[in-house]
Amino acid sequence: MTEYKKTIGIEVHCELKTNTKMFSTSLNGYQTIANKNICAIDLGYPGTLPIVNKYAVELALKAAILLNCKINRTMHFDRKNYFYPDLPKGYQITQARTPIGVNGYVEIEIDGKTKKIGIHDIHIEEDTAKSIHKEDKSYLDFNRAGVPLIEIVTEPDMKSSSEAMAYLEKLKEILYYADISDCKMEEGSMRCDVNVSISKTEKLGVRTETKNIGSISSVGLAINEEAKRQEEVLENGGSIKEETRRYSELENKTILMRVKETGNDYRYFPEADIPYLTLTEEYIEKVKNDIPIMPNERRKIYKKHEISEINIEKIIQDKTISDYLLNFDDINLKIASNLLLGDIKAYLNKENKKLSDTKLTIEKFKTVVNKLDKGEIPNKVFKDILANLLETEKTFDEIVKDNNIETISDTKALLEIVNNILNNNEPSIIEYKNGHDRILKFLMGQIMKETKGSANPSLVNKILLEEISKR
Repeated sequence: MTEYKKTIGIEVHCELKTNTKMFSTSLNGYQTIANKNICAIDLGYPGTLPIVNKYAVELALKAAILLNCKINRTMHFDRKNYFYPDLPKGYQITQARTPIGVNGYVEIEIDGKTKKIGIHDIHIEEDTAKSIHKEDKSYLDFNRAGVPLIEIVTEPDMKSSSEAMAYLEKLKEILYYADISDCKMEEGSMRCDVNVSISKTEKLGVRTETKNIGSISSVGLAINEEAKRQEEVLENGGSIKEETRRYSELENKTILMRVKETGNDYRYFPEADIPYLTLTEEYIEKVKNDIPIMPNERRKIYKKHEISEINIEKIIQDKTISDYLLNFDDINLKIASNLLLGDIKAYLNKENKKLSDTKLTIEKFKTVVNKLDKGEIPNKVFKDILANLLETEKTFDEIVKDNNIETISDTKALLEIVNNILNNNEPSIIEYKNGHDRILKFLMGQIMKETKGSANPSLVNKILLEEISKR
């Protein structure tokens, strides 16, 4: 029996990380009192004129570049006319005919294979007011009205929920690392509309649109449930209608909002109050040069330094740590990443702090990593002074001195301790000489235990190997 094949396209509305709104000087702020960040322009008062936010255009251009789009050098804004309470002007300013970027793509990895997801276009527009529905009343918060958005529209290139989720993860990663958006889906700064159709042939089925899905995992669930619903309708002799639906996480199903009986006629026409914008080659090149090192390039750097794949992804997920590591090119990044992802992150989580809130200077961290790398201090010393490293202005040497921490580097004293351990573990010596290298770690552990972690690890290792070879 021929199975139904899914065809999926996604529209992402992403709020840009600007200080002010798209066409006014009102603050672009989320966690404020309702209807505080507003002005006459946001509320559509007659006679008001929009002024384009230059930085919003720059962020949109940066997104278009990173998503491999062809850039429209000359573009204009359009009015999208429709009437709804959250749109006081009676139209939305958007880009219908000249989007800032077209014909781009995002590369994702699925089952070890790379696939390109086509980007139809990226266009700039303003957000609407936020509607809040409680019981039999609806409220409007105009703080969101006029917030700069980019809408990123894919081609119908995705064939499964896993591909859709991989695309959204990659897109979110790109936009976040480029500082284009904070991508906080829980706050609505990144919202997804998903188009789904199914068919047993190469001819596409009738698509439905599921709007404003609140998380990437919910996108995957919504796709699967909507495809399942469509299949049940077709198998029971029914037909799929063009509909707008929503996804209920509580019920894990899509729910009808409205039927699209006719195509929407938004009566687009050019926004007469905003002149055409021209992006020069110099301006485009400047924006390109301002793009930071992106995640894929960072992955290559970390891999070169032999950081494990698991730790690489943990670093990428924490941009603060990733940015901090970029300060170093002449230390052991493997040790550095282990410290940052391990004891340091655990301390920060416990104290509810960020790395930037600490006194861990680049020079201080570099000293610690180099001493651990050379075996000049045991890991126990680092653990003992961690709080001081992060909370005080003192140097590493000053902290060690103040805490009366001594590292045993007396060769004669260590030689005696090593031989005592070897005398009590002669079977282990035989095992080591028979090729069981892991025994060396056991013996090292016994010596460090005997010295209460204060022995110089590098020196202990050297003496241990020398004494084993004599037996």
